[in-house]
Amino acid sequence: MDNSSKITFFILTVYEDVGNIKYFYFSILLVLKFSIYMTNSLLIVVIFTNQRLHEPMYVFLCNLFVNELYGSTALLPALLLNLLSDTHEVSSACCFLQIFCLYTYASVEFCNLAAMAYDRYLSICYPLHYRNIMTACKVYTLIVFIWVYSFVKFSITLSLNLQLPLCGNTIHKVGCDNFSLIRLACTDTTLNNIYGLCSTVVTIAVPLTPILYSYAKIIRICYNSSKEAQRKALNTCTPHLISLMNFSIGSFFEVVQNRFDLTYVPSVIRITLSVYFLLCPPLFNPIMYGIKITKIRQAVQKWFSAKSIVPQLEYSK
Repeated sequence: MDNSSKITFFILTVYEDVGNIKYFYFSILLVLKFSIYMTNSLLIVVIFTNQRLHEPMYVFLCNLFVNELYGSTALLPALLLNLLSDTHEVSSACCFLQIFCLYTYASVEFCNLAAMAYDRYLSICYPLHYRNIMTACKVYTLIVFIWVYSFVKFSITLSLNLQLPLCGNTIHKVGCDNFSLIRLACTDTTLNNIYGLCSTVVTIAVPLTPILYSYAKIIRICYNSSKEAQRKALNTCTPHLISLMNFSIGSFFEVVQNRFDLTYVPSVIRITLSVYFLLCPPLFNPIMYGIKITKIRQAVQKWFSAKSIVPQLEYSK
């Protein structure tokens, strides 16, 4: 094959070694998928409908949950279908769309975590001026910027990939990714590699800078504060730090798979590494924030209480 237009589908080889245990994997992933959809959707509805939660921190959290639904939808349905399929094929259009969705998901997630770190920095270091600085206009501007920035950046990546002539259609992963696609190219990929390297540096540097700056300032303030103030700051920042670490671990696993040949590794491990950053953050983040943040926990309890009261009132009539 000497022209990318001749390639109408890609073959995902990692599923070939799964065998009959695929039904076990399918059952687990199906439960996890519905758990992700239910928990994230629940907290989005609770935050959206509760006026007390229309504050910057909760708006950023709502954006985080929306993005996790977006990222999970990009891979999980296709992964479930490929587990049961005998061909393990994905069309070229779906492959490119999947690459775009997964990379924009990662960028939005990281940038949103950076915005949340900046928000925590303002609330802890400038409590008296917090509401004047972090206005509703600034919050929604940041959210729009995060999505537009991520979509524009990876639209360029996608346009460069679409121009590549490909000499193969075999991908040794559970889904399509940019690095595997470039490996199939039968032409000079210097431009793609340079832009990919620059894009990676920007993707990491842009969010990481405000995160490091924010926590450096928070640590400095806490060092000179009372024990009570330190405890409050720790309670506020702990869920965010856990989210950041969880997502970073998943991203690291993805980078390892892209940069090193892991075809000798058992398929179950490769599948786990591939889906970690699309399963663990979307699964654990809503549960963790729902438990750790008092206002969200109370709002969820109140929401369920209201839902249970309505049928009782109707029945009494």
